[in-house]
Amino acid sequence: MPLPRLGDSTGTVMKNLTSRLAAALAAGLIVLAFAPVLAGDAPGKVYGQGLSGGETVAISQLLAHPDKWIGKTVRVEGTITGVCEKRGCWITIASDKEFEDLRIKVDDGAIVFPAEAKGRYAVAEGVFTKIEMSLEQTRRYKQHHAEEHGEEFDPASVTEPMVFYQIKGTGAVIRD
Repeated sequence: MPLPRLGDSTGTVMKNLTSRLAAALAAGLIVLAFAPVLAGDAPGKVYGQGLSGGETVAISQLLAHPDKWIGKTVRVEGTITGVCEKRGCWITIASDKEFEDLRIKVDDGAIVFPAEAKGRYAVAEGVFTKIEMSLEQTRRYKQHHAEEHGEEFDPASVTEPMVFYQIKGTGAVIRD
């Protein structure tokens, strides 16, 4: 079969098909290139379920108005300031406000955060929770903390139960 001549109706159809195919491929490549951004994913290594694409909430806002967020799925981001050295079952992320941070705790073994993650930037998601300890639980917690850090501890110094907030983590992305 001879090739269609320019100006021939078959040639015009082929030219239109080629143009449309090229446009569709270009659009597909653009979508793929920006898929992480469109899906709400941050570049880096994914842990757990990854990220759902929700809106990021500043840690300072969570801690300033915790009752507003309890039980809700939230996304936070910042520099990792601590990692569980025993099981990798939590990380702490620095707040946007100085001297604040927030722990992202996962079920042991569900996600294992590497010790090398400290100092890296992370985006994490999970359910914002309130932890209320009894006075005795607070004393045991503070005693354990003191022992881990080689510090003196007097149980009588604990006069009030602790209340703190953390995220029960479902996923995170840690950037290299």
